[in-house]
Amino acid sequence: MGNLKAITFDLWDTLVIDDSDEAKRKERGLRSKFDERRHLLWEALNNADPIDPDTVRLAYKVGDAAFNKVWKEHHITWPIAERLRVILKGLGRELPTDSFDAVVRAHEEMEVDIPPDAMPGAGPVLERLAKRYKLCIVSDAIVSPGTCLRRVLENHGLAAPFSGFAFSDEVGHSKPHRSMFDSAAKQLGVEIGEMLHVGDRDHNDVKGPQQLGMKAILFTASRDVDRETTTADAICESFDELEAAIERLDA
Repeated sequence: MGNLKAITFDLWDTLVIDDSDEAKRKERGLRSKFDERRHLLWEALNNADPIDPDTVRLAYKVGDAAFNKVWKEHHITWPIAERLRVILKGLGRELPTDSFDAVVRAHEEMEVDIPPDAMPGAGPVLERLAKRYKLCIVSDAIVSPGTCLRRVLENHGLAAPFSGFAFSDEVGHSKPHRSMFDSAAKQLGVEIGEMLHVGDRDHNDVKGPQQLGMKAILFTASRDVDRETTTADAICESFDELEAAIERLDA
């Protein structure tokens, strides 16, 4: 082995397949997550004082745009409570505390209650890697907060191999901000340069860590749009290829 001591993993489209829960929701006759979030807020507001659903949808769209701007430009992911407060402010409305908290909780737990699928083959590979390296999750929390994302991983049997978790809502910044990888290094007791990162987005998961002196693997099992333009040290199409790729980079 070389000087590699730790491996950090993105969560969405690396360990868990993003939006693979949508088919399950459809099968159960439920709204999409997008529609359900808007419905939850409208329902709470409408119960207090009637309001047109389209008005709520428009305010939600504006709130999402504000969130996306702050996320992309300042690498900060507002927790859902903060996002909802921004939307309510835009509507000039307030909700009673218990009603507001219930809407927040329903947003946060949506992907725990009906979870997205785990990436095929992840479990055994993570367990083997954990015997040789320290492992940490480094993931943006867009709607589900870190507390709920831990539960998604636990329910899939994927949490145990990890000895650290750097979620953007807990760290205070999102990838590719240095503090996300600093948090991982600190939790694992290693230097940033002794870590390798695995993820599906070239900007966040490859160029971000590489600029900090880390090696990075682009993981393309469910999202491969960055494949042609990536600067990754290796590309893996599945967990079957991951251990060999890490070994080569650590040689």
